[in-house]
Amino acid sequence: MATAYLSLGSNLGDRFRYIQEAVAALSCRAGAVTALSSLYETEPWGFSSPHPFLNVALALETSLTAEALLAVAQRIECDLGRTSKSVDGRYADRTIDIDLLFVGDTVVDTPSLTLPHPRLHLRRFVLEPLCEIAPDLQHPLLQKSVSQLLAGL
Repeated sequence: MATAYLSLGSNLGDRFRYIQEAVAALSCRAGAVTALSSLYETEPWGFSSPHPFLNVALALETSLTAEALLAVAQRIECDLGRTSKSVDGRYADRTIDIDLLFVGDTVVDTPSLTLPHPRLHLRRFVLEPLCEIAPDLQHPLLQKSVSQLLAGL
């Protein structure tokens, strides 16, 4: 078993319901949710939109590999109406976005998955909710805690 940390966001439709359904689906398909942050409303990052996001972070105890967890997350996104992924830094409005931030102490760099998430240290909308549930979690490559990363923004 590993503890995985994920970031969820929604800025289209019933944002709260999409977050709730994604959390429930992760709990059913991937493992036990052991921590869930408060909801944070944030402006879109990396693109312009009149639709603000709701964001949360969660901790999940899972026996899945990082690759299998990614596949589950992408299936849930599809089930909840997400029609396309961000490509080459082009972001757009979406019903749900599920990002793997950490999966245990796994470090992965493949075309389909990079862990820890390569931009988490740049994103307040990721670090604030994550800091709420895991302030002392250490980034294995940057050698800083989540609270230190957040303070550095």
